[in-house]
Amino acid sequence: MRLNRLLLSSALVVVALVVQVSVLARLQLPGAVPDLLLLTVLGLAFVYGHVTGALIGFGAGLLADLAPPADHAAGRYALVLCVIGYLAGLARPQDGRLRSATGPMVVVVAAAVGSTLLYAVVGALVGDTSAGQVGLGGLLFSAAVYDLLLAPFTVPLVMALARRAENDPVADAQSGGGDVSAGWLASGTGLRIGSQRGGLRLRSARSRASRAGRIKGVKRL
Repeated sequence: MRLNRLLLSSALVVVALVVQVSVLARLQLPGAVPDLLLLTVLGLAFVYGHVTGALIGFGAGLLADLAPPADHAAGRYALVLCVIGYLAGLARPQDGRLRSATGPMVVVVAAAVGSTLLYAVVGALVGDTSAGQVGLGGLLFSAAVYDLLLAPFTVPLVMALARRAENDPVADAQSGGGDVSAGWLASGTGLRIGSQRGGLRLRSARSRASRAGRIKGVKRL
């Protein structure tokens, strides 16, 4: 993962988690809590693809597992967001740009329902039956509605920031179009040496021509 991707993704994940824990979780809404962290992972996966989306999802979920007031087993939400980030990355638009809101909204609803359902299934496997006691149907419906309402204000912004980081001229110059070592090789060895050799050849040719001109002038005198 590139450095600019890592820095931007880390910053967005931390901000989303802080807002979700300190603001959204305290709204006392019926059913599920709006999942800003999930929407952030979706926005990044739409731009970066399935592999990076899975890595970001795992890191974001693990951070949520360890951050207070988490009361579930560590790694549970990391697994959920890793799967969601991977699947969302498979639905990545070409060149990372949205041309219609229909597809992403469908992905948001599917991710909200799928993450809630997968979280409940993993919880049941480790002996946590709280989702069944609250009512799984209500959780699925409320999660889909809340995330769908929050998505237009979150996903496009995250995608715009991710695209801006990808098109950073400083990062492109350092990476050489995708690889830092390739950029060093292109700008620090072959091209510069070639240009220096060409300049030396041109200067030597000019000096020979000037000497020849002076010699001819002397002979004519």
